[in-house]
Amino acid sequence: MAPPQKQMRPGRQLAVLGAIFVVLYLLVFFGGGASGSWKDRLEPKLGLDLVGGTRLTLEATNTVDGQAPTAENLEEARQIIESRVNAFGVAEAEVVTEGDRNIVISLPGENRDLAEVGSAAELRFRKVLQVADGSGAAANPAPSPTDTPSASPSGSAEPSGSASPSATGSASPTPSNSVEVTASPTGGTGGGAAAPTETPAASPSGTPTPSASSSPSATPAASDSATPVPASVEEQRRAVEQKVGAAAWEAANALQSPNDLATDPSLVEKLKPFASLTDREIAVLPAQVQFNVPQITCAKLDARPPASISAVDQQVVACEYGTLKYLLDQAKVVGTDINDANAVLDQTSQWVVSLDFSSDGQEKWTALTREAFNNEGSACDPSALGDSGNCRVAVVLDNQVVSSPEILGVLTGNSQITGNFTQQDASDLASTLRYGALPVTFEPQAQQNVTATLGASHLRAGLLAAGIGMLLVIIYSFFYYRLLGSVIFLSLVLSALLVFGALVVLGRQIGFTLTLAGIAGMIVSLGVAADSFVIYFERLKDEIREGRSPRSAVSRAWVRARRTIISANAITLMSAVVLYIVSVGVVKGFAFALGLATVLDLVVVFLFRHPIMTMFARTRAFLSPRVSGLGRALPARNKPAQPRNPRSKEA
Repeated sequence: MAPPQKQMRPGRQLAVLGAIFVVLYLLVFFGGGASGSWKDRLEPKLGLDLVGGTRLTLEATNTVDGQAPTAENLEEARQIIESRVNAFGVAEAEVVTEGDRNIVISLPGENRDLAEVGSAAELRFRKVLQVADGSGAAANPAPSPTDTPSASPSGSAEPSGSASPSATGSASPTPSNSVEVTASPTGGTGGGAAAPTETPAASPSGTPTPSASSSPSATPAASDSATPVPASVEEQRRAVEQKVGAAAWEAANALQSPNDLATDPSLVEKLKPFASLTDREIAVLPAQVQFNVPQITCAKLDARPPASISAVDQQVVACEYGTLKYLLDQAKVVGTDINDANAVLDQTSQWVVSLDFSSDGQEKWTALTREAFNNEGSACDPSALGDSGNCRVAVVLDNQVVSSPEILGVLTGNSQITGNFTQQDASDLASTLRYGALPVTFEPQAQQNVTATLGASHLRAGLLAAGIGMLLVIIYSFFYYRLLGSVIFLSLVLSALLVFGALVVLGRQIGFTLTLAGIAGMIVSLGVAADSFVIYFERLKDEIREGRSPRSAVSRAWVRARRTIISANAITLMSAVVLYIVSVGVVKGFAFALGLATVLDLVVVFLFRHPIMTMFARTRAFLSPRVSGLGRALPARNKPAQPRNPRSKEA
């Protein structure tokens, strides 16, 4: 058969390899994204476990109605979260989806709390219909002396002048018709457009009771939901009913107002089983039950899962300041009605969030403020009215009330959310609102914070492990293969240079970051590369033992070993691809690095190892058993006492 080695021109293959190196390192030093000093241009993009930073995994959860997230919703959520993270002004943040439920946020070089970027950011504007004490004090009333008069439901019904007036002149409508939403932690003196009407007045016995008359309270309680309750929620409610017992369940649903407990103290004992409910179980209860049962405190309401009160067509319950429990109307204005949100300084040099409504949103906002200002249908209970006797509108973000200003006029312009905001707080809230609500609800999993010192330690450890692995392979190759060990050494050096250049370029072009797991993948690739050397060199020895000349044996050994080398590397490459597709987290980095190193090893095998062996076969040193490393294969051919008869039966 025609020997392929007659057409072998090793210079051409080495020239192709040289051209690859030239192009690769031109991209490294002068390609897109290359900037700074020469040293800066040689730095690959490192992951946070090597330079320090923060990594947070957000797990998508089922919403209250049981719908699981879709791939489209997950990708939309990823884009919104990425916009929020980029609004922090940090460089090289990475937001990726993993599997069908997780979004991983990586912030190399900076440690900060990322939990808020995964908040649903569902903004709702709702009228405050009723106010109750949410501290739980009513669930454990202190015994009062017999001569202590009980609080009359009507004795403090009206919002008295004890509510402190607004600290600023913004209590009345401003020329721009802006409403300032306060987030002050003290009721009644927040300095916003309206202070919260009243912290529930304390009875002489020290037990806080809502200062509300019971007569109008049934009005807002008439409609708990405008839509049918989903079957999944109904099933969960039945489970809660079984847990608390029929007596407690009936007593809770029969309540018309929290004030009912003042007229029938025995209800407190009946409702005690509700204190054992978890936040998830509380989330499925009807709004009236959540509001009227004193054992359902603000601490438990604030801990409800995300999206628990996202329905716009239902009354809901939420808290402000951690102690005031609000029964809120349907949402007449939502976050999608806002065009833009920005953190700005107001006239008093305080940071606020300015809201710019869309045209439709502005109409809805004007209609809502008209309803609140006129208290249409007397929907707002006296406990929910502000100092001027007008309804309040709660700004609800996710499960909590940001603030609840009194509406002092029909507002036809934009609004501001004000409070004790720092610049960072206002900017974070503005960016959260600006990019819209997430279509999927998330629960933060464990957040990993890696300091720069620890990252540098990881990098040194990874490089040391790679160096030791490479050194051991080289020492063994020189000990066992001698001159052929230099081929192994040069091949590994060239592979390392190719991998390094590829890491720099890929980091700039596709954002690939080298992590500790990636370094591990490259160390494993050293073993794969060593295997291909062993296959080739042992096949070469077999060819020489069979009586062929070294020059002929090099080409014949390559033809026979090539298929095995390709098969072995192909299996490794396929394993890396499968691992990359099905894995999550740092395992992806391991798989990518292993696959990249395997592909580049094949390049070196074809464009360097075979041509350089062809050139070595033409040298005198290659024919020396002590120098070449072919061991006993050459003496069997070169002993003068051996017969030259090709039919000799000797090995």
